[in-house]
Amino acid sequence: MTTMKAWVFERVGIFGLVMKDVAIPEVGPGQVRVKLYASALNHRDLYFVEGRSKADPGAILGSDGAGWIDAVGEGVTRVRVGDPVLIVPSLGWPYASSAPPHTFRILGVPDPGTFAEMIVLPEENVLPKPPYLSFEEAAALPLSALTAYRALITRAKLTSGETVLIPGIGGAVAQHALMIAHTLGATVFVTSRDPEKGKRAKELGARDVFSTNDDFAQSVLQTTGGAGVDVVVETVGGVTFPTSLKALKKGGRLVTFAAGYGNTVELDIRSFFYGQYTLLGTTMGSTEEMQAMLTFYTLHGLRPIIDQVYPATALHEAITRLAEGRTFGKLVLKW
Repeated sequence: MTTMKAWVFERVGIFGLVMKDVAIPEVGPGQVRVKLYASALNHRDLYFVEGRSKADPGAILGSDGAGWIDAVGEGVTRVRVGDPVLIVPSLGWPYASSAPPHTFRILGVPDPGTFAEMIVLPEENVLPKPPYLSFEEAAALPLSALTAYRALITRAKLTSGETVLIPGIGGAVAQHALMIAHTLGATVFVTSRDPEKGKRAKELGARDVFSTNDDFAQSVLQTTGGAGVDVVVETVGGVTFPTSLKALKKGGRLVTFAAGYGNTVELDIRSFFYGQYTLLGTTMGSTEEMQAMLTFYTLHGLRPIIDQVYPATALHEAITRLAEGRTFGKLVLKW
């Protein structure tokens, strides 16, 4: 076999993604080829489809996946053919650091991504699949869980007994942040516009759920006796950022990595410095942090939430569901 199936980006729009036969990529020194069992969707993929981010014709989207090692290049020592692995979507960022190196990029545009039967990656970008996870679960884990883990552990340095607010609990990163914070022994508050999603969040360990449409900062302050929370994980963007900041305890930390709903905010500088707040930016994470996250998840038996699994041929249907905002958990393609 010299060709494989892949979803190829041809133009903006859902039907601009076309399944084609493309050449199976060759393995070079220090590289491995993974035969994918499953791939998972992210909002990053949706942004390319909608034209909010730019992809060139011929690109293969997709940052998350899991499968088996199909071939190894010269010098590869950590894995062997047949090993079950999951993908580390952070390229060029092997070790934890205060910020990613200039070599960092996210898998899937410009590099060929996981919406294909096979993918070639540097050896450092695959890790052993935790045995307790299915391949679908392993595919759904990397990008969102890694982002949440770095945000809470590396950047915010959350500790047991602290309080956390997570606006917009419908997203996968927010759900992982909830699970991580709850597991660490923090008290977690979340917001949602959907009562059903709020109910699901309570099942995952949320103490209280407030409406994103209301002044949730006031609700948080009332619930905490006027103190506010130690940490806010801002997963939404400019539309919720000002309210999130008002919910923060004096001296608290706000960590942000999202701008899906607004890139800019107005900041009252005087209130900010009198409040002694800390504002932390974060993006994804390193391979080292990915390994730490997997160790944490394995120790506590944490699993990603999967909204729905589709056959790989049903990508258009999956993208449509993602665009409609109806998901709670990840959408997975099974090859």
